Amino acid sequence: MKPKKSPTMAGASDYTIPLMRPQLPTSSQLAPYLAEIDANRWYTNFGPLVLRFEKRLAAHFRMPESGVAVVANGTTALSAALMAVGARPGSKCLVPTWTFVASAAAIWAANLTPHFIDVSSRTWEPDPDALRRRSDLGEVGAVMVVSPFGSPVNARPWDEFWSETGIPVIIDAAAAFDTVASLDGARPGRCPVMISLHATKAFGVGEGGLVLSTSEQVIHRLRQVCNFGIWGSEEGQILGYNGKLSEYHAAVGLAALDGWAMRRTELMSRTLRYSQELKRLPSVALLPAYGDGWVSVYCTIQVPGNVPAIVDRMASLGVETRRWWQDGVHVQPAYRGFPSDDLPVSADIAAHALSLPFSHDISDEQITYVVDSLARSLDI
Repeated sequence: MKPKKSPTMAGASDYTIPLMRPQLPTSSQLAPYLAEIDANRWYTNFGPLVLRFEKRLAAHFRMPESGVAVVANGTTALSAALMAVGARPGSKCLVPTWTFVASAAAIWAANLTPHFIDVSSRTWEPDPDALRRRSDLGEVGAVMVVSPFGSPVNARPWDEFWSETGIPVIIDAAAAFDTVASLDGARPGRCPVMISLHATKAFGVGEGGLVLSTSEQVIHRLRQVCNFGIWGSEEGQILGYNGKLSEYHAAVGLAALDGWAMRRTELMSRTLRYSQELKRLPSVALLPAYGDGWVSVYCTIQVPGNVPAIVDRMASLGVETRRWWQDGVHVQPAYRGFPSDDLPVSADIAAHALSLPFSHDISDEQITYVVDSLARSLDI
């Protein structure tokens, strides 16, 4: 929603800057692909648009076509990836508490037990060297690494961890569509990388997920898991479920790819503008590596003071903000009974993390107003 008045004139009652303003391809941009669906009369089950979408994604990520699979949503993709790598049912899956609840939900759905671990203060991600020193690795069936808000995960050390320990690793890079494509260090290896295609992400199709891996075996088995365990016959050879992407979602994806170059340029412009404006507030820190060659649809910062109070003050000025991951998954009602390490770094990050309004079309004027409002909220 655009302001009714300029920032200098607006009051809290008539100036609202929302946290997010997703925008998928328009009906006119979708029309040619929808016409193909009408002509083909093929609506799901690995249709021609899904196959074309996967082929274009493979080119986008510089991956072989055998290394890419699209599925119904990101949470399903994580569960299927855990099954595809052979994570031992009933075992523990180490996962940072500093993540969205879907990471833990996917672990539970794959018949593993989430075990919450701490992250590095430098990256906000788990440290593979710290995990190697654990005394309980014999109980661990998998590790799930999480990219915070689209920031880069260096895949090579995790491939090495899998090779050395025999414990498979899944990378939940839900918001890292651009990061994985743009940064060589974040490019997928053997460890499957999941990217969400939810409408709220930088590249979205509504509901969907994407998995990348250099292991053809992992991708093949993931496809089989997401097709009821069926592949190459009419019988279910392995346990699975329905995780297929429809032709309609593939149509949205193809249209979104057509416009991705322009969308990325817009997102980078907004990222750089925020980075510049936030330099005015020396007590505010950006997400590690924020905007360093990659974009997402988040501007997550660390602020001093009482963050819930800052959220309320910003709201009184007409600016919507959010503590996206709150205090970590381990304190949420559904997950309080699961095992957890001591989590001092995660607790410190959570106590100071705040996400500001961000979209590809947020204006310079709006960004300036958001940062001015933040400055006023910090001073109270």
